[in-house]
Amino acid sequence: MSDTKQQVWVFIEQREGKPADVSFELLSKGRKLAESLRGELKAVVIGHDLQDLAVETFHYGATEALLVDHPELEHYSTLPYSRIMSQLVDEHRPRIVLFGASFIGRDLAPRVASHTRSGLTADCTDLQISDVTYLRKDYPELLLQIRPAFGGNIIATIICPDSEVQMATVREGVMEKIPLDRPVEGQVTQVAYTPEEVDHLVRIIERHHEDAKVNLKAAPIIVSGGYGMGNFQNFQILYELAHAIGGEVAGTRAAVDAGFIDHARQVGQTGVTVRPKLYIACGISGAIQHRAGMSDSNKIIAINDDPEAPIFSVCHYGIVGDVMAVIPMLIDAYKHKLK
Repeated sequence: MSDTKQQVWVFIEQREGKPADVSFELLSKGRKLAESLRGELKAVVIGHDLQDLAVETFHYGATEALLVDHPELEHYSTLPYSRIMSQLVDEHRPRIVLFGASFIGRDLAPRVASHTRSGLTADCTDLQISDVTYLRKDYPELLLQIRPAFGGNIIATIICPDSEVQMATVREGVMEKIPLDRPVEGQVTQVAYTPEEVDHLVRIIERHHEDAKVNLKAAPIIVSGGYGMGNFQNFQILYELAHAIGGEVAGTRAAVDAGFIDHARQVGQTGVTVRPKLYIACGISGAIQHRAGMSDSNKIIAINDDPEAPIFSVCHYGIVGDVMAVIPMLIDAYKHKLK
């Protein structure tokens, strides 16, 4: 067994027993981090009747799943979940703990970090292991927590040199989900849960769940618009292009804030991270927050009237021109090719 300080943990988020994609994405990333540390990857599974889910984590490299199973834990509740995670971290002192930057992860991670006095960075876009010299002192194998900062004007690398345990949250889609060809022969370790009075201070009276109306992550083609589209009416031409080529429509945060498109279709650091086969960026300048959500697309076509726009530094094909002139030509060309 490796040194307990070199353990990488991933909190496995689930609703109604169905795991969140971000948890398996973090297991895939955690596996690489654990290899860099020559340590172990472990999953923490909290809920009810989740033996199968615990075993599923072995397909992504976990060597052990800490399973806390109890009927009262079926649905996420802040107080018992944070108490359980805090006790586990206090007892085992893992080197790294990762959470999805979801509603649940953002509620849980800060409470655990506060209780265990651990370093925590939110919304990371990359995680790496490196030796660091800071204030003339050497720190071996620190977690580099990388994310845009200061309004996206810089990429910040954050370290927690004085924290034994380092924590981070990562948005869904940022890391790639990579199952193993053959699952690890892992171990499911049952962890006892004893309810306490404090756990019932907050009770779930009613649950209402609504599935997202659009799934950008699964779209092979995305036509995306930015503030440069000008107005809501101009933005509608993107739907024509998307319909012609069988794609989905998305937008930048600036386009969402301007009312051009719904937030559910926002791509970027504060939206969805996508990796389509084709991403057409229309009137998008290419701020770092947006690029964080689409730069891994297989092919990127950018249309912008500013030849100096940052989007041209990440695209494969760039068209300098007025989007309202170029897009109708694209639609027309595509329709005539099909005839």
